[in-house]
Amino acid sequence: MTTRNILCAYNGSDTAVDSLRYAIKLAKHHDGWLTGIVRHGRPVMETRLAGKLPKDIVEMMHENDAAQIKAISDVFMAETVASGLSGRSEFVEVTTEDEDLVISSIARMFDIVVTGVPSEDIGVAHLTTHPDMVALHSGRPVLVVPDGYSRDGLADHAIVAWDGKRSAARAMGDAMSILENKARVTVLCVGKAAPKGTDRLIRNLERHGINVDLVIKPRHHSIGNTVLETTTELDAQLIVMGAYEHSKFSHDLFGGPTTDVISNTKVPVFLSH
Repeated sequence: MTTRNILCAYNGSDTAVDSLRYAIKLAKHHDGWLTGIVRHGRPVMETRLAGKLPKDIVEMMHENDAAQIKAISDVFMAETVASGLSGRSEFVEVTTEDEDLVISSIARMFDIVVTGVPSEDIGVAHLTTHPDMVALHSGRPVLVVPDGYSRDGLADHAIVAWDGKRSAARAMGDAMSILENKARVTVLCVGKAAPKGTDRLIRNLERHGINVDLVIKPRHHSIGNTVLETTTELDAQLIVMGAYEHSKFSHDLFGGPTTDVISNTKVPVFLSH
């Protein structure tokens, strides 16, 4: 897959600028186009106090939201124009109740979605896209850029979390054009041994001209924790992994590698489901 048409979920927070600037670098690297989008639900206080707030207060909250969204759009366009993407960038607003599902529908018309880690700040929570849900419902890959991440170029060393299952294979396929541009790729298997057929996976990557190593690590605390520890140990700058091999409900209830990695990563994470 060639990455030319990029969707960036941007909520205007200080930390979200890191994901926007990464999306800009990605668009410039692939000579592509960048569309910004903001997830816009009802303000948290309005949702929590539905029917209890005076009408003038609700109207004031909506006016503040409109001004905030206008400021978000202005920052997005200023950043993209200053970076040389004038004529190849645009900004759209989503204003429905099921924002993540609507963004997922829009994402199906793009090559990849770039977003930050979901914010817990009550002021921007209703403007925040949830990357795991977009990956789950859109059928498109999502690149999650953590708060504070900054690097001059794109990643030159990627770790692929490989368990031999369907979502990992999907992530590998979706990321292939990105992996082909890396100086180094590490296939990481967590456990006592690599899944059956991993040798054929390595051969496939080599046939794409990829310089690849296989690393097998015993599980430490959790699979997600092992992936993150190995990423730091090997100084990798990108994690490629499948999202939600089990149900979303199971992950919400018990946790899982997807949740652990997104919540604690220090480097971008490429997700597919």
